Amino acid sequence: MTTLAPTLQAYFTDRLILQRQASPYTVAAYRDTLKLLLVFAERRTGKPPSRLDVADLDAPLIGAFLEHLEVERANSARTRNARLAAIHSLFRYAALCHPEHAETIARVLAIPAKRFDRAVVTYLSDDEIEALIAAPDQGTWTGRRDRTMLALACQSGLRASELTGLTVGDVHLGTGAHVSCLGKGRKQRITPLTTGTIRILEAWLSERSGAGADPLFPTRRGTRLSQDALERLVAKHAGVAARTCPTLRGKRISPHVTRHSAAMRLINAGVDIATVALWLGHSNLATVQTYIHADLALKERALGRTAPIKDRPTRRYRASDTLIAFLDSL
Repeated sequence: MTTLAPTLQAYFTDRLILQRQASPYTVAAYRDTLKLLLVFAERRTGKPPSRLDVADLDAPLIGAFLEHLEVERANSARTRNARLAAIHSLFRYAALCHPEHAETIARVLAIPAKRFDRAVVTYLSDDEIEALIAAPDQGTWTGRRDRTMLALACQSGLRASELTGLTVGDVHLGTGAHVSCLGKGRKQRITPLTTGTIRILEAWLSERSGAGADPLFPTRRGTRLSQDALERLVAKHAGVAARTCPTLRGKRISPHVTRHSAAMRLINAGVDIATVALWLGHSNLATVQTYIHADLALKERALGRTAPIKDRPTRRYRASDTLIAFLDSL
């Protein structure tokens, strides 16, 4: 057994789970990254993962792994950077356990994240939201479930993991109706509900019943929906909605697009960005700026409030002094 295997095990059990109390989603993401890295390192070094040492995972190998992600696996720069963040996290822990490998670890930690172009976020208009919510077949149990889920997603702006993680007990439809969820960073968050969403949820809960700890949107077997299943459902209903709403045909609709749509509706209603960040569970106000950049109507309203630039006759500048004229000529 080499130093890497016990370090990797202690990193997950002690550092991530016990000390940091990382969410299951973080643990799963870091696990998948390191599995990919170990398989890649096995092919490069010829050593099985249990025989790899910290020194085997040096900066050239990590760099080759990152290139492999982008070239062979066709991962985006965002995904590449997320994988690198997981590797950096492991190596920061390894630096405390194995100072004898300090030089190798320092070089890996020096590998920078890759810069990338930030595309304008995709979001849905009110008409597109209505078409998407109306797409599921109301004659089926799954159709009624999906309609409720889409209506809640578009109004609340919940993340995919938050939406699939909701339980029956997380919905409160009395005075001050809201849903509560444990969001990213283990932050508890409550989101108020509109009258229309309340009516849809009331009908669904009446049909769904179940105990408070049961999933709000279960599969046919009663288990929690996976995020992959949610992605497929949203894409399927977006395809149906595109038949009646042509503007949807050119858009790739995902659960995150419904989150963007909720944010854009708040911004268009004049809600300040601090409140929007609080609503969405963002810890950084700069994250909300992406929605403002995407809102052309907001920019047009700002342009409308500016005074028009008056045309002025163009005049050729003439220096008032020979010394100034000399300096201008340089």
